[in-house]
Amino acid sequence: MSLLGKTRGGTERASPSAPPSSSQPGNLRASNALKDFLWLLSDVEHGHILDLGPVAQSTVSFFTERGFKVYAEDLLRSWQQHLRQEEARLRNAPAGSKMDLDRAALAENFMNENLVHPAGTFHAVLAWDLLDYLDSELLPRVVARLYDILRSDGLVLGVFHSKLAESFHRYRVVDAQHIELIPTHALFPPQRALQNREILNLFSRFRTSKTFVGRDQLREALITR
Repeated sequence: MSLLGKTRGGTERASPSAPPSSSQPGNLRASNALKDFLWLLSDVEHGHILDLGPVAQSTVSFFTERGFKVYAEDLLRSWQQHLRQEEARLRNAPAGSKMDLDRAALAENFMNENLVHPAGTFHAVLAWDLLDYLDSELLPRVVARLYDILRSDGLVLGVFHSKLAESFHRYRVVDAQHIELIPTHALFPPQRALQNREILNLFSRFRTSKTFVGRDQLREALITR
């Protein structure tokens, strides 16, 4: 089985304004977490935000108009490329050579080349639903790195599925109250559906967290370093 194939293996309140999810492009979702996220960042001047999805011009424009510098690092795409490179390395290895397939080593090597930023670089991170798709060895390493690269009181905005996701979406900020879920081809199948206690445990080094339950099987989380 290929490396890619092997990968396929706080307070909480309701979000009454969130419309049901659809598979059609242009699916807008009211976001209470985004509203709180923006409120907590309202006093930040010349801040830095890291978006862990692909570049979305509306998200970049939204935050740059508010004085932020936006960095984009499509972590799932980078992880996919990393696994493909390892597969190519194995195919090209000399016959009889011993090659390391250890998942922990793969994750560690990936982290040596990705999310590499000085400590305290960012005021906030847009994680979207990335953490539901990461390899089990990679997940805790990414969360630990987010803690390191965030400033004190830095924020993580995340989205979690209440059950294994049935479709894959990319996210972009539309305005101060809405995000858009854009269906696209899945880079990986979902790896997990974290419940509230599991989210708290995953972010145990962080100071506080708040979750918002929607009617579309999505839970938003706002986590403070």
